[in-house]
Amino acid sequence: MNIKKIIVRVGRSRFIIMVILLVAAMACVAYFLLQMSSPPHKTAGAFWPQSKWQYAELVQGGVLYPVVHIVDGDTIVAHVPDPAEAAGHDVTVRLIGMDTPETVDPRKPVQCYGPEASAKAKELLASTSVYVERDPLKGDYEKYGRVLAYVRLLDGSLYNEYMIQNGFAREYTFSREPYKYQKEFKADQLIAQKAKLGLWGKCSGR
Repeated sequence: MNIKKIIVRVGRSRFIIMVILLVAAMACVAYFLLQMSSPPHKTAGAFWPQSKWQYAELVQGGVLYPVVHIVDGDTIVAHVPDPAEAAGHDVTVRLIGMDTPETVDPRKPVQCYGPEASAKAKELLASTSVYVERDPLKGDYEKYGRVLAYVRLLDGSLYNEYMIQNGFAREYTFSREPYKYQKEFKADQLIAQKAKLGLWGKCSGR
């Protein structure tokens, strides 16, 4: 066989191998970028159980869910049973329409009336179960992957509203987006402000 032809064939083989490796590398990079850009709740096991049964049961109300942890006055962790797994899942819930003074963010100092708000949250929610109510005007998750919802106590009262009514929380509208109880919560805050309840009577620069 002609030596020149052999050299040409070897060169072509190397070129083909390099092209295959390059395509494989590009595919791996594309897959990695796609995974990184996916919303947190879409990845397996992150924040939210994937079963439709669990989702429907949690957001439609009528089922009680144990509160397993109170992060602060406006964020809790609820336990959701899973028929496919004996242990179930713990789900982080960010409460809609309210914002309590910061106590747990390492980037910020403990804010005025934050400890009192957290204490009231523990008084109302610790060692109990709650109803979880979805808002049809909001998405199911916020940007950190936490479930967005309202929480109702055993007597049916709205925890979110109680905290605003009594000055443990401020009404919170995210990015001017409407939500189900926005009108009521804003009215509750005005009453608490006029009465100087909770943080409205204790905190300067409010």
